[in-house]
Amino acid sequence: MSLSIGVDVGGTKVLGGVVDDDGKIVKTLRVDTPKEGGHFVTQTIATVVKSLADEFDIHTVGVAVPGFVSSDRETVLGMPNIKDWEEFNLRDDLFKILQFPVIVENDANAAAWAEYRYGAGIGESHMIILTIGTGLGGGAVLNGELYRGANGTASEFGHIRVVADGISCGCGIDGCFERYASGSGLMMHAKALIEKNPSAGEYLLKKGDGTISGLIGSHITEAALEGDPISKRALEITGEWIGAGVATLSAVLDPSMVVIGGGVIEAGDLILEPARKSMDKLMPFSGQHPHPRLVGAKLLNDAGLVGVADLAR
Repeated sequence: MSLSIGVDVGGTKVLGGVVDDDGKIVKTLRVDTPKEGGHFVTQTIATVVKSLADEFDIHTVGVAVPGFVSSDRETVLGMPNIKDWEEFNLRDDLFKILQFPVIVENDANAAAWAEYRYGAGIGESHMIILTIGTGLGGGAVLNGELYRGANGTASEFGHIRVVADGISCGCGIDGCFERYASGSGLMMHAKALIEKNPSAGEYLLKKGDGTISGLIGSHITEAALEGDPISKRALEITGEWIGAGVATLSAVLDPSMVVIGGGVIEAGDLILEPARKSMDKLMPFSGQHPHPRLVGAKLLNDAGLVGVADLAR
């Protein structure tokens, strides 16, 4: 049995895990991400890896990060949530400490690979994933290979412009797909519905502190699953935006499957069904262009860790 370590690095936590060649997680270790950033984070990753490697026969390490990664899988080109990780050669920094072969990969790419190898995409040779949390990430497996582009920065699906002069995005342009089809988009849709009809929003608001500012995404999902009309409509609108984006991506990449991952998938068919209907309605050359299957992710929060461990082999 071949064991590999995957490490999923975020702005608040570093999660390491030992993964076998069937994609099963044997053991995990979680610690907080140092606020100081830079080499402090490298040292934290190394500590997690060493702790896991002391118990298992490990030969490879993969690190998944939520930022741009160079085509050689060594350098973090840009990272919004961790200080001093721009043009930072994480692979070399880690190798000096660990003396293990290390690869670095974008976390959504790692999630795409995990779903392709061990999750919803088993048996598919052309699939894409949308990882929908606060933002919207993406990854693509084409012809059975992880597609990374010329510079390693492909599949930033969340920053396709879908609305001219739309809502401002943190990437620096307006009208990005992410602003309408992500967890933050879901919150925006829910708040707009409540402001339009305050009495109808009372049930949802009680999930928080009674105010719009006190709402979080899980409140909307919880209320929707309990039948709340406002929450269900907010999920429906978000799903419609997801479906619209999938139709556009399908015209470009022609996947056989689109996997939806991230926090929003907890809503299940409340978001998947409107996404499917919107995709069908907005697919170019309707009735002629093949439609991909649109499904929920299976590996959920483990996908990045599992995927990057496998890519490191």
